[in-house]
Order: sequence, then C-alpha cells, then structure tokens
Amino acid sequence: MLRFLLVRIASAVPVLFVLSVVTFAIIQAPPGDYSDYIRSQLMNQGGASFEAADAQAQAYRVANGLDKPLPVQYVNWVVGMVTRGDFGHSLFYNKPVADVVGERLPRTLLLALTCHILASIIGISFGILAATRQYSWVDSLLSGISFLGMTVPRFLMALIIVYIMVFHFNVSEIGSFNSPRYGGAPWSWGKFVDLVQHVWPVVAIATFGGLAYNMRVMRGNLLDTLNAQYVETARAKGLSEGAVIMRHAVPNALHPLIMYQGVVLPYMLTGEIETAIIFTLPTVGPAIVGSMWVGDVYVTATFMLVLSATLIVGNIIADVLLALMDPRVRQYGEAR
Repeated sequence: MLRFLLVRIASAVPVLFVLSVVTFAIIQAPPGDYSDYIRSQLMNQGGASFEAADAQAQAYRVANGLDKPLPVQYVNWVVGMVTRGDFGHSLFYNKPVADVVGERLPRTLLLALTCHILASIIGISFGILAATRQYSWVDSLLSGISFLGMTVPRFLMALIIVYIMVFHFNVSEIGSFNSPRYGGAPWSWGKFVDLVQHVWPVVAIATFGGLAYNMRVMRGNLLDTLNAQYVETARAKGLSEGAVIMRHAVPNALHPLIMYQGVVLPYMLTGEIETAIIFTLPTVGPAIVGSMWVGDVYVTATFMLVLSATLIVGNIIADVLLALMDPRVRQYGEAR
C-alpha cells in the first residue's frame, strides 16, 4: 500500500509543475500589470499628470521586478516557493502572499469540506431512497431536486437568495462571517450561532449542487447493482431486503462515487468561491477576483496553483480509498 501511495505522489509532481507553468502564463497573458493600476489611481486622484503618474508607475514596476521577462519572473517565483516557502509579495495587500493565502484559504477549505460532508451524506441517502422506490412519487420528487441542483447555476441561486434576504427580510449584515458585536469576541455558542446565520446561504448553495450529483450517480449505480446475480442469490438465501441492500448492493454501488472524490474537492471549492463572490465573504473567491482586477500576479497565481493542487490531492485520496475498498485496484497499482 505504501508503494501504491508513493507512486501516486511521484506521478503528481510533474503534473503540478505543468499546472504552475500554464497558470502563470495565462495570468500574465492579458496586457498590463499592477503598475498600470497605480498609474490609473494616481490620475484618478487628480494629484498627478500623466507623465508624473507614468514615471511613478514605471519606477514601481522596476522596483518589484515587473519589468523582467516572463520566464525570469516565473523562475524567481518558483525558486522562492521551493527554497524559502516564499510565494512572493502581494502588491495590492502590501504583505507576503503566504499571509494572504493563510488568512483566507483555511476558511474556504472549512466551508468546502462542510459542504462536501453534507452533500455526500444527504446525496447518498437520497440516492438509496430513490433507487429503492423506483418510479414512485418519492423517486420523481428526488429526481426533480437532482435536476435542479445540476442545472441551475450556483451564482444565480446566490443572487436570488441575496435579493430575498435584502429586499424581503431586510438583512443588512451580508459580507462577513460574524456580526460586529462578535468580531473580536472569543468563541462561544452565541458566536457559533451567529456564524451559522451568516454562512448558511453559501453552505446551502454549494451543498445543493454536490448532493444532486451524488444522488443521481448513487441512484443509477444502485439500480444496476440490485439486478446483479449476487444480489438475487442473497435474496434467495433468505436475507431481509434491508440487509441485501445495505450489506451487498450499497458497498458495490459506492465505487463510482469514491472515484468522484478526486474532483469533488475542487468542485466544492469552486462552488464556495462562486457564492462567496456574490456574498463578498473574506475567502478565496473575492481575493482572486480582486487580485486579477488590479494585476496582483503573485496572489492570483498562488491561489490558482493551490486550487490545482487540491485537484491532485483529491485524486490521490480517491485512489487510496478505492484501493482500500477494492484489492484489485491495490494489486494493479503495486504491480506497475
């Protein structure tokens, strides 16, 4: 099993390298950089002419290495990450990129993992319920919910919820994790309840899309499994229908969902990012949009690289879980 895991990790290193190159190149592709943002800010403030603003912008560009060729900037960025753990300096936030990431990424991961756990539990349960009651009104209702969850864009659901909260319920505290009275207060039950009241729309929207996919896949796989010969054999032995379903059919129907775990974490992250942008929560989403808007390259590149790394880590976790459940996968991986 250790060799299986090491092979998966080793194969992920070149993929991560290619992703870093592609990410950095795509972010640098649009014309302009942070010095252009500085020039526009100086001119909008009305305190400098175009020549003076351009001179200050060019001086800032040279001082921060933005005038160097793209390959040189990429090498400096990667060398700093690998040798010193330095992801660069954020020009917009005026602090190390690692501080910006460390401040926002844990919140994003916590929300994404919460959505993933809820989506898995609810989605698999709904899938089992729909498959065991095929063509009933329960199956039709749950299939309709799954269809809506997979087709309605998450940003649209977020906009609808924001509209209802603001114009129908007069909610004014949107865009933060806690109310002002709990801002610097230590953790307590009241602060936790206040946190839930602020983040429930983001969790609900991201969970809705995930549970829809889980339910759809679980329903289809379980229906196929219930018609297998070994399931009929279990029924012929006199086992109860509940034992046949939970002990024989469900474990084998879970295999595609386990493989899906390789992409579920990035899926939940993007779901959280989309809704967090609408609700302006201080997580990864607004930081990515803000850094791209002003040309803060190192913040954008680092966040995109981290999101790419979650896809790789998710695939490794999925491979390990599938190998633990199915010895054939483990034996194949170790024999390679």
